[in-house]
Amino acid sequence: MIAETVCSAVSAAGLGIAAVTAYRKRFLAAVRIAAYSLVPVALVMTGAVGWLARTAFSPTAWAGFGLLGCAWVLFVTTRAVERRRGGTRKERRAAARAAADQGAVAPTASAPSLGSGRRAPGGGAEPPAARPAAGSRGDEDFSEIEAILKKHGI
Repeated sequence: MIAETVCSAVSAAGLGIAAVTAYRKRFLAAVRIAAYSLVPVALVMTGAVGWLARTAFSPTAWAGFGLLGCAWVLFVTTRAVERRRGGTRKERRAAARAAADQGAVAPTASAPSLGSGRRAPGGGAEPPAARPAAGSRGDEDFSEIEAILKKHGI
């Protein structure tokens, strides 16, 4: 009952503002304001306001909205985990089978970074490999990187 009264008062105020606007010879704005002010009364007449008021004050409805929110969070979380893992389990298995069919065991694998794992005859670790000579391709790569960093002021 209170919601209907408030909606009626808002509509009456809106129609009053529309009348003042029309008096000032701004007819297009006055018609637009009148249209907006008729919406609350129309909602009361259709019963939407009563339904909304019953829903807003119902603990069962709020529990339902809470469960909907919980379900949405679960859906979003599982989708994020699937994306992080690279798809569903079936998709990962299909990708692994396709890679095995092509003969690639680990296409992105690189050489070990710690050496071959063999020990020197004296019991110590194998000495590290000699560095490439100055002026080799490796130094050119670093000079390009240094130039880029200097260009950006880093």
